[in-house]
Amino acid sequence: MVFRLDDRIIFPDPALAEDDGLLAVGGDLSANRLLLAYQNGIFPWYSDDTPILWYSPHERFVLYPEELRISKSMQKVLQSGKFTVTIDKCFDRVIAACSAVKRDGQDGTWITEEMQTAYIQLHQKGDAHSIEVWHQNKLAGGLYGIQIGKIFCGESMFSLESNASKTALIHLCSMGYQLIDCQMHTSHLESMGARMISREEYMMVVSGQ
Repeated sequence: MVFRLDDRIIFPDPALAEDDGLLAVGGDLSANRLLLAYQNGIFPWYSDDTPILWYSPHERFVLYPEELRISKSMQKVLQSGKFTVTIDKCFDRVIAACSAVKRDGQDGTWITEEMQTAYIQLHQKGDAHSIEVWHQNKLAGGLYGIQIGKIFCGESMFSLESNASKTALIHLCSMGYQLIDCQMHTSHLESMGARMISREEYMMVVSGQ
């Protein structure tokens, strides 16, 4: 059953989500609503031509930092010192780049202007963070997401140079998070150690149990 949200900052039980994870429609992207969503394993995912859609998948694609796999070729890239990594230096540029990047099988982007504004506001409140990867003083890649306690909920990443987004993810795994929430499956992240866990296991980590 898909629930319709109103002005109240509440969500239905995530376990009631549809098979594809769709839980609710409507509401807004206020900071309070977004933080409540992430605290309950819910995230927005929609496009300009749809209302705001809220998802809570029954299985979650995650990466435990201690399970990160770094290929030998990637180890050489890291050892070369080619890239410089910063944190929260230009959040707005990172989210704009994530929105602009072309992705196989996707028309347009789900990172709408409305989404960008909302997450920039979360960044200004200290709840959203970016990792930037630089090559010769130019932004080569990066990622952004939401911090909920010891969990980093990754929203999107981009790479303008080969291995730049991998460098960002590897750096993220060194920052002391218990879990990196990748949300949706990709073969790229699976090759680096990400795997599926149940919503119940995910929420145990969120709640600190």
